[in-house]
Amino acid sequence: MTHSAVRSDARRHARALVEWFDQFARTLPWRAPPGRQADPYRVWLSEIMLQQTTVAAVIPYYQVFLKRWPDINALAAAPLDDVLVAWQGLGYYARARNLVKCAEVVARDHGGVFPDDMSTLLQLPGIGPYTAAAIAAIAFGRSEVVVDGNVERVIARLYAVEAPLPAAKPELHRRAAALTPKKRPGDYAQAMMDLGATICTPRSPKCAICPVAAGCRACQLGDAEAYPRRVRRAKKPLRRGTAWLAVNERGEILLRRRPERGLLGGMMEVPSSPWQEGAGPEPALPDGVGSWQLLEAPVAHVFTHFRLELTVATARVSAKEGKKLAPDGVWAAPGTLGEYALPSVVKKVCAAGLKALEGDV
Repeated sequence: MTHSAVRSDARRHARALVEWFDQFARTLPWRAPPGRQADPYRVWLSEIMLQQTTVAAVIPYYQVFLKRWPDINALAAAPLDDVLVAWQGLGYYARARNLVKCAEVVARDHGGVFPDDMSTLLQLPGIGPYTAAAIAAIAFGRSEVVVDGNVERVIARLYAVEAPLPAAKPELHRRAAALTPKKRPGDYAQAMMDLGATICTPRSPKCAICPVAAGCRACQLGDAEAYPRRVRRAKKPLRRGTAWLAVNERGEILLRRRPERGLLGGMMEVPSSPWQEGAGPEPALPDGVGSWQLLEAPVAHVFTHFRLELTVATARVSAKEGKKLAPDGVWAAPGTLGEYALPSVVKKVCAAGLKALEGDV
């Protein structure tokens, strides 16, 4: 195919998608109507929330955030703990910490106005190439290449790319760049996202109503579902540890804050042993603090890169013993746990431990 033919094919593809988007665009609370640029704060907030999370799951969180913190300056002034509590259930809590950091930088260094170019956007905390491209295209009309998982799937099928993911990513990005139009790039980017989410789905793609089916190589081969090719995933490693649910004479639970950096950074937890990979040691119990009872069944939780099993140990402890267990810890009544930024796995531990102590606490 000649260079001019490639350009012509790209223009035809973009035109067909934008025309389809004008008619069938999803109505989402962070979107502007087709043909109009969106509020960059809303685009940024939604894109951060949508990382590793579905649209259906994000919408109620987004609505709560927008009502509570309607603009970048309001979010910049928010206490981190308040944001972490509001974020509970979305997971990947580093996103929430970077959300506040980014808001602070935009409010302080950019007068509360989002920069409109890729290079400056990429300097903001928590904003990588995809998010920067999405903000630049959707909020500012920049012709940037926006490639998420949905777009990768569409491109892999359009060209029947044989290289498996993740090795295929550079080729998919290169092909996506060749298709990205100068005119209405934000609507084009959202059209590609919508196409992948509603028609070019991972299973049972609806090729019969796809606006670009005529130019789709995988559709012509009659095997769209086979793309993108993937390498079989290795089984997630297992880590184990012991969680210590300490309860004082008032029935309050001892909590401590996790280190700022690392997994679940800055969130609250019950004290616990390190999480070790493999068969793991015997349950670790604190020396000289309380009389501990072990629950028979461990609490299980699945993270992105590993599975976790925590043996839960419960004990009544004094304030002095609690200080030994967690020098900077706080005591929380069971009815107030919702006011703390607790990861899902810690909520499971508390529920299991309190159930075991029922009638005793």
